[in-house]
Amino acid sequence: MITTFDPRQLAHAPKLELHNGGWTDYNETPARAATILSAVGPTSAARDHGMAPLAAVHDAAYLDFLQVAHRDWIAAGREGDAIGYTWPVVRRRNLDLTRIDARLGRYSYDGGTPITADSWSAAYWSAQTALTALDAVADGQRAAFALCRPPGHHAGADYLGGYCHLNNAAIVAAEARRQGLGPVAILDVDYHHGNGTQDIFAEDADMLFVSIHADPATDYPFYWGHADETGIGAGVGTTLNLPLPRGTDWAGYQPALDRALAAIAAYGTRLLVVSFGADTYAGDPISHFALQRDDFTRLAARLAALDVPSVIVMEGGYATAELGDNVAAFLDASAWGSAAG
Repeated sequence: MITTFDPRQLAHAPKLELHNGGWTDYNETPARAATILSAVGPTSAARDHGMAPLAAVHDAAYLDFLQVAHRDWIAAGREGDAIGYTWPVVRRRNLDLTRIDARLGRYSYDGGTPITADSWSAAYWSAQTALTALDAVADGQRAAFALCRPPGHHAGADYLGGYCHLNNAAIVAAEARRQGLGPVAILDVDYHHGNGTQDIFAEDADMLFVSIHADPATDYPFYWGHADETGIGAGVGTTLNLPLPRGTDWAGYQPALDRALAAIAAYGTRLLVVSFGADTYAGDPISHFALQRDDFTRLAARLAALDVPSVIVMEGGYATAELGDNVAAFLDASAWGSAAG
């Protein structure tokens, strides 16, 4: 299977994040990508598709903010990484905000996603990595893997959070639809709900979003991903959330997967975008499912059996020492078979 990657993604390296009420070392480190690279072998270089696919998903003012946020932070006399500390939880208006502190709050929803001098470049090339994987599938490959870092599924049209700045899966899905490759469906199998992806397409009648994730009653991102969220307005019925309790193993996971795959098949999906998180692994330090390495191969085999061209976009997974082998298990050719291209 083709793997796409760009080394500029490694430059994004925040020092600290606010996690569970205290400052801790940043979990989404460059070492995550490095260990995946060592396990999956050679990669294809990302190609630059420009800003248009990003702008098709993200608000223009938000994209402008991401490019200048750290510069403006330093210009304000600050040091280190830029991070918000005040958030508009009601009446979130498009005000003309000058102070960087205000803009950080306007365009984020948590204290766990700092912006460094290299965050924009890394996020930009993360998105281009995903788009290059789409190129491979559009050119006839059955599946391609985009080694994206930073991840993307928590980023909304005009906000960052959960280590995410640009929503790579949403960018790929929108571009695939623009190219006439639809119907397009997105399957999110990260431990944490893909709230940004859901928000972007919540009112969209022409994009299916399905997510299997930890119950937000107990786990981040808390405010999205409940089972009664099925879409908004014209998009009602195109969102399917399948929350599961902490401690879920393969026996508990498989029935939810069956529901997800049935919905994707019934939709008439012609291209599938998979937001793949390996943080469902039993040894993940910030997550609480109990999947084992072999379960990732089982998951891949079930997805391959759909026989739908697939773009696999890397999301979470924080057991760094095991991460490369876990991703390799998901990409195992024996699971994808000849369909993997």
